[in-house]
Amino acid sequence: MERELYISTNTASGPNSTTRTEPFVKIIALVATLGGLLFGYDTGVVSGALLFMRDDLQLTPFTTGLVTSSLLFGAAFGALLAGHFADALGRRKIIISLAFIFALGAIGSAFAPDVISMIASRLFLGIAVGGAAATVPVYIAEIAPANKRGQLVTLQELMIVSGQLLAYVSNATFNEIWGGEHTWRWMIAISTVPAVLLWLGMIFMPESPRWHVMRGNSQQARKVLEKTRAADDVEWELEEIEETIEENRQQGKGRLRDLRTPWLRKVFLLGIGIAAIQQLTGVNTIMYYAPTMLTATGLSNDAALFATIANGVISVLMTLVGIWMIGKIGRRPLVLVGQMGCTACLFFIAAVCFFMPEYYPAGDVNLLRAYLVLAGMLMFLCFQQGALSPVTWLLLSEIFPARMRGICMGGAVFALWMANFAISMAFPLLLAAFGLAGAFLTFAVIGIGGSMFVLRTIPETKGRSLEQVEHYFHELYK
Repeated sequence: MERELYISTNTASGPNSTTRTEPFVKIIALVATLGGLLFGYDTGVVSGALLFMRDDLQLTPFTTGLVTSSLLFGAAFGALLAGHFADALGRRKIIISLAFIFALGAIGSAFAPDVISMIASRLFLGIAVGGAAATVPVYIAEIAPANKRGQLVTLQELMIVSGQLLAYVSNATFNEIWGGEHTWRWMIAISTVPAVLLWLGMIFMPESPRWHVMRGNSQQARKVLEKTRAADDVEWELEEIEETIEENRQQGKGRLRDLRTPWLRKVFLLGIGIAAIQQLTGVNTIMYYAPTMLTATGLSNDAALFATIANGVISVLMTLVGIWMIGKIGRRPLVLVGQMGCTACLFFIAAVCFFMPEYYPAGDVNLLRAYLVLAGMLMFLCFQQGALSPVTWLLLSEIFPARMRGICMGGAVFALWMANFAISMAFPLLLAAFGLAGAFLTFAVIGIGGSMFVLRTIPETKGRSLEQVEHYFHELYK
């Protein structure tokens, strides 16, 4: 199956496509991706908090998995709800509402008196995390010029890993300065600050021009395009949006039953596959359980928390590299390199854990084994965050047709979070039953199947407007 986009419609690069993106677009992307920062912080902070929460809330391996994965279960349904309401109410209003849920969920988690309250609070917080994951990339993709869409949408991934790095640094700092069994409450509570900033910032941001056209308000769409495009690009892009939306309007409002249409169903299933392979590498077992795994290799709590900061630093640096590479070499090559690289690193970590003893004959901890496991994690994150993860969110924001974008994005991100939930829930049990070697070997074998999926199905969408991508899939899958 041919994977390049050869389409006879207008090119996505208008007359002045090489002109610089208006600064206002970058401000919009920066404010909206505070949702990604919160996404990253709220998923990353639990990695360090668990070390203290275990005693304070008397966690078992099962309840440890529940506390971690409850947020992810909530996120799955948050993605579905946000996907539906984003089409009805607009992307901007949904993000503003999610900011409020972020703040309430963080406060509830920080003051949770017992395991049940903690699980309930993180379940609620997950609605905001999943909603942001489904809505923010779509909002940015619809408001960004085609030639800058890749860099601006992948800013979401940069903010996610920056949020995780912030969580790791915060965990280590709170532990160093205050310590004690209640330190985890402060670790969680601090995320209310970016939630308030997101709420305030989005009040002043515009709605997506494509959503305005979907609602029959081309004048408002024109005003947004005039603020975010070179002057010569406004008319042709508005015309292209109107033509595609009109085609969709003739088919009626997007509904779940429309997925019975063969080409729409195939695009939707492709999106689910793209979302799933990003999680099936096991990336979030590293992001959520790194301190737990490193203490299992013999490191102290303090050393494990400090070492986890390296995971965050590498994630941020490699995401910057990934954003740069997307503009140079496109989506498909990066997904392929990322998937195969992650799989190789998983085999490396499994081999280290299997063949190297945990203790020396004298009874001392084998620190070389611990540091090789850490090195394997860092190499894994180079491929995951530098290639696979940024392209995942970008492709999901691009491949779905306009009238079905909210519903399909919500469904795909639901699948992503359910995979994340299942893996995060199972990992403590998998670790207890088979050790690090068995756990990582499982993900490595799954990674082989993921590589085959990438080779067979992932398209190249670089340099095309969302409308041209839609026409391509319609022709490919009809």
